[in-house]
Amino acid sequence: MRSFASPVTDRKIKFALVGCGRIAQNHFSAMKQHGNRAEIVDVCDIDPVALAKATELTGARGHSRLSDLLASTEADIVVLTTPSGLHAEQTTEIAASGRHVMTEKPMATRWQDGLRMVKACDEANVRLFVVKQNRRNATLQLLKRAVEQKRFGRIYMVNLNVFWTRPQEYYDSASWRGTWEFDGGALMNQASHYVDLLDWLIGPIESLQAYTATLARNIETEDTAVLGVRWRSGALGSMNVTMLTYPKNLEGSITIIGEKGTVRVGGVAVNEISHWEFEDAHPDDAEVAGASYATTSVYGFGHPLYYDNVINVMRGEAEPETDGREGLKSLEVLIAAYLSARDGKRIALPLDY
Repeated sequence: MRSFASPVTDRKIKFALVGCGRIAQNHFSAMKQHGNRAEIVDVCDIDPVALAKATELTGARGHSRLSDLLASTEADIVVLTTPSGLHAEQTTEIAASGRHVMTEKPMATRWQDGLRMVKACDEANVRLFVVKQNRRNATLQLLKRAVEQKRFGRIYMVNLNVFWTRPQEYYDSASWRGTWEFDGGALMNQASHYVDLLDWLIGPIESLQAYTATLARNIETEDTAVLGVRWRSGALGSMNVTMLTYPKNLEGSITIIGEKGTVRVGGVAVNEISHWEFEDAHPDDAEVAGASYATTSVYGFGHPLYYDNVINVMRGEAEPETDGREGLKSLEVLIAAYLSARDGKRIALPLDY
């Protein structure tokens, strides 16, 4: 058990954010929605244009270096929306300053970096939050409850599809995109939230085997991948991922086939329940029609809900939904998939005992 600083109950929770690019906009919007309990006090980016836009949007103080931000900020939590390969070093620096850390997915691009992040925060007695906002989607919350209520009976098969598109221009927009060190490929970056569902929904994985390929994009990492999965429960499943879907994002789905139930949650980002059938009725069935929602964004609408949990944790009113150790679970699956694809063999989990 770890001890943390006393809950903050007499003022707003103060956030700082590092990395003012694409996904940072979702964080700014989420903080604004929680403006009665949260405020952003500092932002940081090495790109002066992105930094200027962020300071104008938020009114926060701007910094070009993390060390300068940490030297003066009053933030309780520093949010990392930087390239994933930077998270480990930045988390270590922030934790050493005595501040909590919230990091976007994936928490790291290497297994040892993920372990190092958890260790650094443990030793500094600060919290490490890993953003898994898709778990808060209404569709997935219903599916999670159905699994926990054992409505499927024994789960036999699980299939996930992520058929999206990322043109070459997307990867060319920043030198770190599509690199092993800073970004990872289609599995690690774009499909990371779907990899997270493998353990969160179905349970511990016994082993997996993967194939990856770089079929069309000029990048170091993969643009396409397939996984075969065996869970400890005995269930079998597969995951199919490509960023080459013509001409636009087509599908982000999960299908679960069990002894007493079959469910398919599809749409472009698991936002539509297209099939919901169980042997026994349950009051949750009445919520199915209202759980689906329209979206043009693969990010979903979970960031404000994720921030709600973080704020509640800081106020001493809740436990973290996804901390560093929870983040390690999906990172472990990602690393196992890459090891399998590289070496052409089945990888058993856990990676470490």
